[in-house]
Amino acid sequence: MPTSAREPAEQRPSDQQRPSPRLSPPAWLTAGLRPQPTPVPWPAVGRASIALAAPLAAGFAAGQPTYGALVSMGALSGVIGDTADAYRMRVFNIAVPQLFGALGVTLGTLVYGHGWLAVAALTLVALVSGMISSIGAVASVSGLLLLLNAVVGAGLPMPDPWWRPPLLLVLGGVVVLALTLLGWPLRGSAPERTSVARTYRAVAELFEAAGTDTYDERRQAVTDSLNQSYDLVLARRARHHGRAPTLVRLLAQLNVLIPLLEAAPAAHLAARRFHRPLPPEIPAAVRELADTVEHGRTGAPALRLPEARRPSEKAVDVALRHAARVVHQAEPKPYNVDDRLGRPAALRVRIRRTARNVLVSGASWRYGLRLALCIGLAQSLVSLIAVPRSYWVALTVTFVMKPDFGSVFSRAVLRALGTAAGLVVAAPLLASVPRGWWDVPVMMVLAALIPAFSAKGYAFQTAAITPVILLLSDLLNHEGSHLVLPRLYDSLIGCGIALLAGYLLWPESWHTRVADRLADAVEDTASYVTLAFARAYGSDEQENPAARQRARRKLYRDMSSVRSEFQRALTEPPPAGDLAAAWWPLAIAVERIVDATTAARIRVAHGAAPPEPAEVTAVERQLRELADGLRSSSVLVEVRADLGGDEEGVLAPLRQEVRAARAIATPDRER
Repeated sequence: MPTSAREPAEQRPSDQQRPSPRLSPPAWLTAGLRPQPTPVPWPAVGRASIALAAPLAAGFAAGQPTYGALVSMGALSGVIGDTADAYRMRVFNIAVPQLFGALGVTLGTLVYGHGWLAVAALTLVALVSGMISSIGAVASVSGLLLLLNAVVGAGLPMPDPWWRPPLLLVLGGVVVLALTLLGWPLRGSAPERTSVARTYRAVAELFEAAGTDTYDERRQAVTDSLNQSYDLVLARRARHHGRAPTLVRLLAQLNVLIPLLEAAPAAHLAARRFHRPLPPEIPAAVRELADTVEHGRTGAPALRLPEARRPSEKAVDVALRHAARVVHQAEPKPYNVDDRLGRPAALRVRIRRTARNVLVSGASWRYGLRLALCIGLAQSLVSLIAVPRSYWVALTVTFVMKPDFGSVFSRAVLRALGTAAGLVVAAPLLASVPRGWWDVPVMMVLAALIPAFSAKGYAFQTAAITPVILLLSDLLNHEGSHLVLPRLYDSLIGCGIALLAGYLLWPESWHTRVADRLADAVEDTASYVTLAFARAYGSDEQENPAARQRARRKLYRDMSSVRSEFQRALTEPPPAGDLAAAWWPLAIAVERIVDATTAARIRVAHGAAPPEPAEVTAVERQLRELADGLRSSSVLVEVRADLGGDEEGVLAPLRQEVRAARAIATPDRER
C-alpha cells in the first residue's frame, strides 16, 4: 500500500532506509530469454543431424562441395518447417515450402549482380511473400522460404546453369522428407491417435480440477488440445471421407468429448457451491478411455461410476457412458459421424477463397507493404554502401519481420542477442576447422542443436541456426572467418531497419488492438447465450443441436486465438504491452461467461427449471453493451452492471460472471 500523505514524517522510512531498486531488464524482454521447459525432440535431432551432414559428405566424395552445401541448405529449410505431428501434414509442411523456396532461389539467381534490378525484384518478392504469409502456418513458411532463398540467390554466386541451384535445394527437402517418412509404414495413424488420447487425458485433468483455482488453466489446455486434434484428424479425413474407418472412428471419439466438455462447467460450479470435488472414479474412467483410444482397443466398456444425483452429476454420468460406448465401438458408420467444425471444402474452392481473401484483405496488404519497404531499404542500402556479405542484412530483416514469431520489437532484440551467441560458437569453428571432410562431423553436431534449441525460444533458435548458415555460405563463397564480425554488423543493421521501417512507422505495430478482438468475442458470446437456451423455448434449435455445439467450439477456438494475440501483445514494450496486460483479466472473464452459459444449459437439460426469456434477453443485452463499450475506446471504460434476476435460478452463476466482467471493464476511479 502507498504511504499516506498525512502520515507523520517520523513514521515514514528515510531515503537511506529504503531499499534501492534493482536494475533489471523489462519483463517483455526477459520473457524471450528464458528457455521454454520443453523436452528435447530426439527423433528430430537425429533427422537434422543426418539430413544436413550427409549431403556435405556426398558433395566432398563427389568433388562438388558447393553442390553438397546447396543440398544441405535445402535440408535446413525442411528441418525448420518440420513442425507437424501427423505424417500427411508433415509431407504438406515440408514439400510445399520447398517449391516456393526453389522459385525464390531461381528469381534471385536470375537477378544476381544486376544492381537496382535486383533491388526491385527482391522488393516485389517481399510484397508477395508478406501477403501470402498471412494465410496460415504453411503459407507463412512458404512465404519465408520464397524471400529467404531469393535473397540468398541474389547475394551469393550460384553454380550454372540457372536450374541447378533450385534442383539441389529441393533435393535437400526430399532428404528431410524421406527421413521423416521412414516411420510411416509402422506408425500410420499413431500421431492422430496419440493426439486424441492426449485430449482425453486433458479432459481427465479438467475434471480433477473442478472446484479448484486451476480449473480455468486446465480448460484452456483442453481447448488447445481439442483444436489440435480436430485439425489433425480433419486434415487427413478431408480426402478420405467414408474410405478410412480409422479416421472416422477417431473423429467419432473426438465428437463424444463435446458433451463431456459441456458438462464440465456445471460440475465445476457444483463443486464450488457444495465444496465437494468430483469423485476420483470420473477422471480415472476418462483416463481409461484415453488408453483405449491410444491402443485402438474395442469391446464392451466396463465403467465403475458412483451414483449420480444432482443435475451436474447426471450430465457427467450420461456424457461419460455415451463416450465409453463410442470409444469401444469397432467401426462407426462413416456417414453417421458429424464433423463438429465442418468438413473442409473442396480444394479448388479453398484456393479460390484464399486468393480472394488475400487480395482484398487490408491486413495482408499492410504486412506485405511493411516487408517490401524493409527489404527495399535493406537492398538499397547495401547497393549504395559497400557492406561485406550484404545479403545478411535482408536475411535478418526477413527473419525479424516473420508474422508468427511474436512482437517485431522483441524479435529484433532477440535476433541480435541470438546472433551474437551464435557467433561465439561459429568464430572458433570457422577459424580452426579447415574446410573439407572435417566440416561433416562439425555439421552433425551443429545441425542437431537446431531442433533442440528451436523449442526453447526464438533467441535460442537464432543462436543454433547462425553457425550452420555461416558454415554453408562459406562453402559457397570461400570468404573465410574474417567476416564473422561483419556478420554481426549486418544483423544489427537489419534489426535497425526492421525496427524503424517495420515497427515505428506503423502505429498498428505498437498500438495493440486486443480490445477489438475481445469485443468480437463478447458479441459472439451474447449470441451463444441466446442459442444455448433456444431448446428450452421449443425453437428450431431443438431439431439441430449440433449447431449449438459448433457455435461453442467456434467460440472457444476464437478465444484461443485471442489468447495467442494477447501473448504476442504482452511481449511488446510499453504502452502496448501494458495495455494488453490490463485487458487480460477481461479475456479470462469472457471465457468464464461461456463456461457459465454451458453449465446452465446442461442443468436445464437434466431437470432444472429453464430461465425466463426475459432473463436470457437481459444477459444478452448486457453483453452486447459491453462489446459496444470495448469497441468505442482503446482503454478500459465505465459500464453499468445493473443485472437482476432470480438468484436461485440456473442463470444466477452466469449473471455473476457477467457482473464480474463488467466490473473488470470499469476503471477504478480511486487509483
